[in-house]
Amino acid sequence: MNAPARLPLPPSLYADTAVAPTATPPLDIDKNVSVAIVGGGFTGLSTALHLAEQGVEALVLEAQEPGWGASGNNGGQTNPGLKHDPDQIEADFGPELGRRMIEFSYGTTNFTHDLIRRYQIPCEARQKGTLRAAYNEVSAAAIERTAQQCIRRGMPVSFLDREQLREMTGTDRYIGAMLDARGGDLHPLSYARGLARAAMSAGANVHGETPALSLRREGSRWRIETPRAAVHAEKVLLATNGFTDDLWLALRRTIVPVFSSIAATAPLSDEVARSIMPTRSVLYESGHITVYYRIDQHGRLLMGGRGPMRWINSPSDVAYLVRYAERLWPQLKGVSWTHGWNSRLAITKDHYPHVHEPAEDILISLGCNGRGVALSTAMGAQLARRLIGGAKAEIDMPITGIKPIPMHALWPVAVTSAVITGRVRDRLGI
Repeated sequence: MNAPARLPLPPSLYADTAVAPTATPPLDIDKNVSVAIVGGGFTGLSTALHLAEQGVEALVLEAQEPGWGASGNNGGQTNPGLKHDPDQIEADFGPELGRRMIEFSYGTTNFTHDLIRRYQIPCEARQKGTLRAAYNEVSAAAIERTAQQCIRRGMPVSFLDREQLREMTGTDRYIGAMLDARGGDLHPLSYARGLARAAMSAGANVHGETPALSLRREGSRWRIETPRAAVHAEKVLLATNGFTDDLWLALRRTIVPVFSSIAATAPLSDEVARSIMPTRSVLYESGHITVYYRIDQHGRLLMGGRGPMRWINSPSDVAYLVRYAERLWPQLKGVSWTHGWNSRLAITKDHYPHVHEPAEDILISLGCNGRGVALSTAMGAQLARRLIGGAKAEIDMPITGIKPIPMHALWPVAVTSAVITGRVRDRLGI
């Protein structure tokens, strides 16, 4: 089989500033392993690390290089929790599993930052808190309800008013927000590369430029064909998220791959940098169309949100983010915007992460719904436990059947329509 051409990293700020990658050469010889993992993003790398820590032979197959996809190209925010409120999670999954899901998901940021410290991963990690902010009364009331549910459960959360937010953000845009002290940020591509290095140092094998071309049962093991060699594994984890293809029947149709875009400035002057998000917490807006941003450790502003449903390579491709930043902070007018990029993340219909076990010794995890940095890292330990212990090893997320989204082929049109409608609703405050 001919090897596919290697694709360069998306032309992002992260690609220009990340730590050097660890060598992850293509797989060129047949291998027999305990666990084969398809996907070299945070989920796959974290699972490989946690398997290797327990002496389990794990091998990661990545079509490009670790962190090439959304793992190395996201907003860099480590945000706690799931999309839904705690009360809703318990209503959907019952008091026992719901409680475990809440404790797990809201603990993912501490888990991630602890792992970074334990392995001394150089990725500009900070825990300065996450702000979930509202600029209209409807969203502010919803956020206050969320905050009260978290406070009732003993979480380090507070609800802030307009004046407090003006001091924390440098803009008078917001009327209310929830501050979760456990949130933070990092350099995602450096983190992905450091996670790959940690997994390999623990004993895992990571192979870049090695797409999984087919997967089938062969006797008591699974066989994965790659361009140059085959892998025989006792168990397999599929962790392909927004780049899920047809390796497993119908799996691609269970998620909607959505592009999330980011524009970044050059390093701001000290005066301007101090006037924007001075506490260095990160922020994401509560709206139908999410905008998120942070100031990195070099004084750059990174603004993220929905952009074109295609690859981009310039801040001019997401000029609306630049205009919005200037609306929030007029002192940015005339500032140089140096980078614009995006990648694909996976959205599920119910906005919960999905874990599937569609066949014996097959585990699937995908659909972080925009909370992938901390969530997928912590999921690695959960998935490793399940892969080692089997069905007797309970994890803190539900395991569900594969349910394709109806009329999935129409998702590009549906996403574009949803973005337009969402922006209108956000402007109207409804």
